[in-house]
Amino acid sequence: MQGFGIVVIILALVRCAFPSIAEQRGQTARVTESIDDKDKEDGKVGDSIRNDIAGDSVKTDSIDKEENNDKAQEDKRLAFLPLPRLDIDIVEGGNHPITGVYSYAKAFPDSNDVQLETAKRMGVNVVNDRKEAEARKGELVYVAASPYYQVDRLKNSIPYLVPRASVLLNDIGRNFFDSLYVKGVPLHKMVVTSVLRSQQDLDNLRKKNRNASENSCHLHGTTFDIAYNRYVTVQDPDGPPRREVANDTLKWVLSEVLRDLRMQQRCYVKYEVKQGCFHVTAR
Repeated sequence: MQGFGIVVIILALVRCAFPSIAEQRGQTARVTESIDDKDKEDGKVGDSIRNDIAGDSVKTDSIDKEENNDKAQEDKRLAFLPLPRLDIDIVEGGNHPITGVYSYAKAFPDSNDVQLETAKRMGVNVVNDRKEAEARKGELVYVAASPYYQVDRLKNSIPYLVPRASVLLNDIGRNFFDSLYVKGVPLHKMVVTSVLRSQQDLDNLRKKNRNASENSCHLHGTTFDIAYNRYVTVQDPDGPPRREVANDTLKWVLSEVLRDLRMQQRCYVKYEVKQGCFHVTAR
């Protein structure tokens, strides 16, 4: 007890001698209390923020669910809407879009003069009549039999071409088949409407049509016409009848094939509006 009393007296004397010690201690206590209060407020703010975040998360989940529900409803609605008529039957392997060309006139601008120069250089001399054409089979190839295209009933030409043009025609038909397949379109054969013309054929044609050119590329066996508004549907003899496809759809696919071969510098192509055909000359 005496020792405790001595310590108390000493502390009292110290406080009397240095009163600032008590003030610093009070300030420290107040700062500590302020910090504690601030921590509590920060904790409340943190809890508030966490609550807000949790609320936002709940709201986001709710919005996502609503959007997913809306999308599901929209998908369900679209599933029962009639699809636009594209005249295309999807087949195995069909996954490529049909684009066509941006302009037939601009994509196939090769004039008759340009084609005639190449035809004279790479083709045969003018054949006088069909009998002479038969005798010149060493220079010409018969093209009326092919699984890729159909030659029309010819009135003013005969189904012969020089070998290079024959290969080109066959490649166009085969590429047309391949393109139809990968685009999911039922197979159709293109129709060849004009091939080699003899001088006699040209004379007969000019009697009916005075606008027919005397300097025709068809005289040299390098040139043929492919109709863009007529096609032959390839049917399965053991299956149900196959629906025919709109001519415009097939025309777009054929134009892509011709454009690609023209860009490969394998042919010249002229878009003939009045004749309804692509006028093609092998290069």
